[in-house]
This record gives sequence, structure tokens and C-alpha cells, in this order.
Amino acid sequence: MPVPEPMDIPTLAPCNDLAPFRLVAEPLGRVKKLIHQQLRAHSPAIAGLTSSPRQRRPEDVNRLLEYIRARGGKMIRPGLVLLSGLCCGSMTDEHVRVAAIIEMIHNATLLHDDVIDEGRIRRGVPTINSLWGNETAVLLGDLLLSRVFTMSAELESPVAKVIANAAVRLCEGELTQTVQKKQWQVSESEYIDAITEKSAVLFSTACYLGGLLTGASPSQMRCLAEFGLNAGIAFQMTDDLLDLVGDESKAGKTLGSDIGTHKLTLAVIHLLRTVENSEKNAIIHSYLDNKEARDGRDALVKIMDRTGSLAYARGRTQEYVAEAIQALGEMDRNQAREALIETAQFMANRIR
Repeated sequence: MPVPEPMDIPTLAPCNDLAPFRLVAEPLGRVKKLIHQQLRAHSPAIAGLTSSPRQRRPEDVNRLLEYIRARGGKMIRPGLVLLSGLCCGSMTDEHVRVAAIIEMIHNATLLHDDVIDEGRIRRGVPTINSLWGNETAVLLGDLLLSRVFTMSAELESPVAKVIANAAVRLCEGELTQTVQKKQWQVSESEYIDAITEKSAVLFSTACYLGGLLTGASPSQMRCLAEFGLNAGIAFQMTDDLLDLVGDESKAGKTLGSDIGTHKLTLAVIHLLRTVENSEKNAIIHSYLDNKEARDGRDALVKIMDRTGSLAYARGRTQEYVAEAIQALGEMDRNQAREALIETAQFMANRIR
């Protein structure tokens, strides 16, 4: 399918700025600008070779990148890099660069996730895969990661190693959850391990690097990493709840994909361990192990409400938020610390 001219590209949803990020509004603006520059830049010369017309990016690719640039999210992960840095001292240009890298990794995973989950809407607009196919979405995600490699090569070695390790863990976590599909005996702890790797690790890395780049003490960096990890787990648990009970027009993305792709989330795991075996088998047959499972979301939600599974998942989410806030107990009290706490609370309360 040919890529449309710019005037044919759908109107895109604006980025929603979060109140806690007012404290870092100026550097966050620089992060957005840097990301846009990276998505516009031609491929750099390699080994001293100059760029030729054949090496330059085709206009079709530039139009696709323009579509990605316009699909701005809430910038939570880069915001955490900046706030964590400010929490321990002052920010530098490296904070801006690292924050951009973290967000570009996240955006690449979204492109891949939409293929895996058969997502049709993301950030309020059609997904790349729904408009131009899975191959285009996967390769664009790979292109973003390639730009991340280039940017990371210019960082100090310890920082680059942390980013590389996080990228590996993200992939391992996604693979783990994929392997767990249709394994109806998966436990809560196994689920938490999977979302820790596939999602929470990037939040933890963002916070840890914010402190590292400021020259924070080892204990401060541990506190920030623990905060990010627990807040990230709460974020993913909330995302999983939204997939079940959220309003697609408000969420801005395709919902019901976890059921449709047979992913086990916390509310489902609680449901299956709560009901009797006869009802458990009926639920699996009717709603979970079914090609039309996504269409039965409302009926399944009613069962989860009856069994307390939704309430249980909400409660566990709040427990992880509390643990995140507790992790900051040893940090100096300042505006950045309070903004981190407010961000964690927002991440878990999106379901309300």
C-alpha cells in the first residue's frame, strides 16, 4: 500500500502534558525536539563515507516518520528521567539525550506491540500496521531502535550499558508473556515477573539513569530504581485493567486485545484461581480460548466483577504505588520528589 501524501495523513491527537511535569517543562520540550530531529535526520555517514542520493531516506519513509512524530504520547518515561535527575541535583544535556533514547525505545515497542496485539488504534489515531501493514510497522520499530543504537554510542559506557541491558530485558519479558499465552495455570508471581521485564524495567531504568547522570549516591540510585520498578508494575497492571474495562474513546487505543490474543493478566489469573473447576473450564472455553474472545469482553467483565477479580487487581495496583512512594522515603524532600510521587499516583489512577 503506498504511503499517502502529507495532506492525506489523518489528523493526529496532541500530546497530553501531565501536571507533575510542569517542573521539567523546558527540558521535556528539548527532549521532544531531539526526538523529532532523530526521526528527520538522514542516515549518518559510515566509516568516513559521505552520503549519496541513493543512501538518503526515501520520501515514503519520511512520511511514515512524520506520522510517528505527530503521535505524541504523555512522555512519562522521559519525564521520569528528568524528575529523577532534578530530585538529586541539577539536570544536564545528557539527561535530555537519555530521556529521548528511553522514549524512542518505548515508541519502538509500541509499533511492535500493535502488530502482536493486532491493535487498530493507538493514541487516538489509526496504528501504522492498520494503515500500512505489519511489515511496515515492524521495520519502523526496528528503524527507531537503530537510531537508539547510534545515539547510545555517544554516551558514557556505564550509561550505554544500562540502556542496552534494559532493552534486552524488555525483549525477554515480551517473549515470556508470549510463551505464557493459553497457559491457564500461570501464577500471579509469574505474571508480575513478566510485566516487570516487559514494561516496568524501562520505568526503573529511566529513574536510575536520571540519578546516575546527576552523580547521585548509590543509595539514592537504588531508591529511584525501586520507585520506578514499583510504579512501572502499577502502570502495567492499570493498563491491563483498562484493556478489560476501559473506554476505547478515552483510552485512545484498541482495547480487549489481551483477551483476543489469549494473554493472562492479573484479573484473569485471580478469576481462574477463584472459581470452581467446572466454571473455570467453561470460562476458558467460552471467553479465553476462543477466536472470538474479544467479543465476549463485557460478559467476562461481569463475571470478574462478581468474583471480586477486578477489585483485587485494583487493590494490588495501589499496593505497588504505595511501595513506589515508600521507596522515596530516604530521598530529600523537594519539588521533584513530590512530582515523582504525583506521577506514580497518576499512572495507577488512569482506570478511574
